[in-house]
Amino acid sequence: MQLSIVVPTFNEAPNIAELVRRVSEATADMDVEVIFVDDSTDATPETIREVADAASIPVRLIHRQDHIGGLGGAVVTGIQAATYDACLVMDGDLQHPPEDIPLIAHRLDVGDVDLVVASRYVAGGEAHGLADKSRVMVSRSSTALTKAMFPRRLKDVSDPMTGFFAVDRRSIDIDDLQPRGFKILLEILARKTMRVAEVPFSFADRHAGDSKASFRQGLHFLVQLAALRFGKMSLFAIIGGLGAVANVLIVWALTHLGMDYIVAAVIAAELTIVANFLLIERFVFQDMRSEASGVWSRFAKSFTFNNVELIIRIPVMALMVGTGHISAVLATAITLVVAFFVRFVFHSLVVYAPKRSKAAPVSRTRQVLRELDEQAMAPGEL
Repeated sequence: MQLSIVVPTFNEAPNIAELVRRVSEATADMDVEVIFVDDSTDATPETIREVADAASIPVRLIHRQDHIGGLGGAVVTGIQAATYDACLVMDGDLQHPPEDIPLIAHRLDVGDVDLVVASRYVAGGEAHGLADKSRVMVSRSSTALTKAMFPRRLKDVSDPMTGFFAVDRRSIDIDDLQPRGFKILLEILARKTMRVAEVPFSFADRHAGDSKASFRQGLHFLVQLAALRFGKMSLFAIIGGLGAVANVLIVWALTHLGMDYIVAAVIAAELTIVANFLLIERFVFQDMRSEASGVWSRFAKSFTFNNVELIIRIPVMALMVGTGHISAVLATAITLVVAFFVRFVFHSLVVYAPKRSKAAPVSRTRQVLRELDEQAMAPGEL
């Protein structure tokens, strides 16, 4: 049995030696390597190098400077760099017991599945390593939400949130993955129908150090879930909705401070336009920035378009109310829905359009339809 063990780490120096020792003992009759993909800011890289020199199994270190994709990006980097096609992913804090590696690896080696999930929620599994009842509730709730969002892809998976699994990398489109945070298994399962088996494991207490779970990680999970299920258009809509709420709150605050309503409305509009641009840069079109024009060019296009759209939308809304006898609320809703689709199309095909190349030209109509379809619908479970 040949196996590459990928361990993403962030400030896990106290756990490295014990992890490698237990992995070595558990895999004594296997041909394995351990690949640490490290994003640490402490002495973890130096500790890994010291442990590697004395280890009885091959231990490799990839210390990343860019941290792209967070923990999920680290796992992808490790799988790409692995010597063997059978790759097992586990955390570096020993909450994933190394003694379970042979069970998971040999189940994958049977050859009838593409991926083996170590689950806390099948018979024989336990989640006692979760810190308290609130963590258990959060884990259960997020698992239920995830399975509800992907009922077909996850029908055979009881624990899609686990970070302990083994996969045959030949069965996944590694270059198509777009890791956004720490739930890389969800990314793999949501993008492609996989043959999955589960084995139980007991989620242990941390050996040392502190948990990396946080409110920010929770937000990243929700963003990842929305992006996987509905694609870019859903994230664009969420950010637009947040901008609308922020706009109202800014106007309310400024008018209560004595500012004229019109001035307050203009300030609120401009602030939310800038904020929305920063958010879609970070969460919606981040995978298209490298091939698009420079950031200031993108900002100028987005800022100009949104202001022109605002100048046009307000008179149209007033015309609908004044001559069409439509209520102000309905007119606002109609114009906002239309504006949403127009904004999405403009940003997908203009603001983040790839720089022109000298390749043979493609029918412009076909190109527009293809690009819009890709941006609106990918990825998802449709």
